[in-house]
Amino acid sequence: AAVPPRLPLLAAARQLAQDIAEKLQERNRCQRSGESSAKVNVAVRASLQSLREKIEQLKELLLRAVSARQITQLEGDRRQNLVDELLTRHKQLEASYRNEGPEPDVSRSSLMAGGAKRGITNPWLLEESEETRGLGFDELRQQQRRIIEEQDAGLDALSSIISRQKQMGQEIGNELDEQNEIIDDLTNLVESTDDRLRNQTRHVRLVDKKATSCG
Repeated sequence: AAVPPRLPLLAAARQLAQDIAEKLQERNRCQRSGESSAKVNVAVRASLQSLREKIEQLKELLLRAVSARQITQLEGDRRQNLVDELLTRHKQLEASYRNEGPEPDVSRSSLMAGGAKRGITNPWLLEESEETRGLGFDELRQQQRRIIEEQDAGLDALSSIISRQKQMGQEIGNELDEQNEIIDDLTNLVESTDDRLRNQTRHVRLVDKKATSCG
């Protein structure tokens, strides 16, 4: 069966928890006045089962989102807090249903303010980011794909720059090798010319000496 979107499912679970709390107070009033509470008990039992199913669906949605990396770790933790709050509320309502806990609070702010009473930040009051608010799974997947494509494009551009720099380095190295070869050729040419000059100098001295002797 298709799993409903997360936000409507979350709102439905919160409303159902509120309805169960109201039904339990109605049942308790019937018991105190001696009236039959069988009909209310049946309704509460069915509602508790429905709430449990909705919580399981929320857990499944969260698992899918985390597995597909559609949300950040921070957003995953925030949504897990929401599920945990619902699980705690479900246990409280079940305990009240079995007459093992206090009468449930039916004020509409009770579920949303439960964390504030314990001196901690209440995750129900947190807002989704503007980037993901109201987006479905397909839209989130497209957004994630677009982000990955942008990152890939950036990596391709960086790779192109690095390749170009490598090519320039190789060209500079080749140019230096050619210049070194030219310097070596010039050095050899100078040495050869110097040798010829020495030979010519010796020849001139020899001719000069012979001329002097002949004179």
